[in-house]
Amino acid sequence: MASYLVTGASRGLGFEMVRQLASLPTSEVSQVFATARGDAPALQELVQNSSGRVVIVKLDSTNEASVKQAATAVGAALSGKGLDVLINNAGVMPYSPEGVVTMDNLESTLSTNVVGVHRVTQAFFPLLKKSNLKKVANITSTYGSNALAPIYMITPSPAYKISKAALNHLTVQYALDYEKDGFTFFAISPGWLRTELGGDWADLSVEEGTKATLDKIIGAGKEQNGQFLNIHVKGWETVPEGKLNHYDGKNAPW
Repeated sequence: MASYLVTGASRGLGFEMVRQLASLPTSEVSQVFATARGDAPALQELVQNSSGRVVIVKLDSTNEASVKQAATAVGAALSGKGLDVLINNAGVMPYSPEGVVTMDNLESTLSTNVVGVHRVTQAFFPLLKKSNLKKVANITSTYGSNALAPIYMITPSPAYKISKAALNHLTVQYALDYEKDGFTFFAISPGWLRTELGGDWADLSVEEGTKATLDKIIGAGKEQNGQFLNIHVKGWETVPEGKLNHYDGKNAPW
């Protein structure tokens, strides 16, 4: 059985990951820590029906004191055990209607999507080090792929794209630095999902995309260290007419 921590769990992909993880047998998932910056009624309801397996932890990844307090709370809840899997999911995606990167957009997006991930990973590193799995999954996007950048020019979110490219490289740095210590770090794109962030016109339902993402995270081993994973969804092995994306399960290009 493994313990998980999911950041940005109050809605969308993060919430659905917590819900699906909590639905798995206790022999596979022992406890799920769901972080949120503020009140999260949907998470509270999930906690009430989880028989103690889901724990809400207040965490703002842009605030160092908040992150440290969260790590202390999780450590106490684990009672000396390590944290097996960290899923860095919290992120923002501002739009720039004219397609130009503004300073405010870039600074705030990097603060959450890159520096925030680094801050959380550092704070929870001692707990991860005590576990057997030592697995960290950073939720990224193919928008951060340099190779695919021309395809995604139609989406006016340059700060988001830059931040995900930076997150991908942060992931590689961690993977190289800590492979010798038994860690597995990888970036994974969950696809374009019909969430508040992705919109109603996105490719996949949040349930479908989340399951495919968790399948990859749970199945990842040491051979995935430092890689940029893509989900596999049946029927999306090639790009459908009128679509930009495909979900064939093969690693995304850098």
